[in-house]
Amino acid sequence: MRKYKKDEPRVSIRARVCADCLEVAGVDRVVTMDLHSPQIQGFFRKPVDHLYAAGIFCEHITSMGLENYVIASPDEGFAKNARYYSNRLGVPLVIGNKQRPSHDEKAEILGIIGDVCDKTVIIVDDFSISCGTIIEVSNRLKKNGAKDVYAFVSHAVMSKKGVKALENSSICKLFTTDTINNPHISKSEKIEIIPVSNLFAKAIKIIHENDSLSELFQ
Repeated sequence: MRKYKKDEPRVSIRARVCADCLEVAGVDRVVTMDLHSPQIQGFFRKPVDHLYAAGIFCEHITSMGLENYVIASPDEGFAKNARYYSNRLGVPLVIGNKQRPSHDEKAEILGIIGDVCDKTVIIVDDFSISCGTIIEVSNRLKKNGAKDVYAFVSHAVMSKKGVKALENSSICKLFTTDTINNPHISKSEKIEIIPVSNLFAKAIKIIHENDSLSELFQ
């Protein structure tokens, strides 16, 4: 889901290749959740229904009973998505100023835009592999006076190394969905899995009954 554009010479746009392969295999409709880039929907010639974990995450955040907390986007690119959380929950939004100085995918957090002093911070993002970005953001947040840091990530693509890095980090807990069957995360006490099967089941039922999916986005 990350390869939605041509980022190297003489390579294909891999998300488009995956879309073509699915269609050749006989897929006639696609249901997805939290694509890294919405433009991936345009790579399919078949209908695509795009679901969001934000509603389920917001319900869970509310159930935690936190006080004096803010939502944090790890970078400017995810700020629009993070703003949905802050608007729905009625709390401020802070944004990490991130750059990648080289091609090794290692992120450098230059600063935090917004006040986090003595506040609980909830980082929201669409996926994580190495946990590098959210850990760097968490470290910067703690330096800026944040009390506790939690993370909500739609897709837990973490490797064994990423899980270990998370467990040794200042993040109190990471919440994710079960969109990916990842054996590396199941035994970590710092990771809690929130099921989204009910949301997909509702979407499939609505599609088969030829009704509108709009009720899932209210």
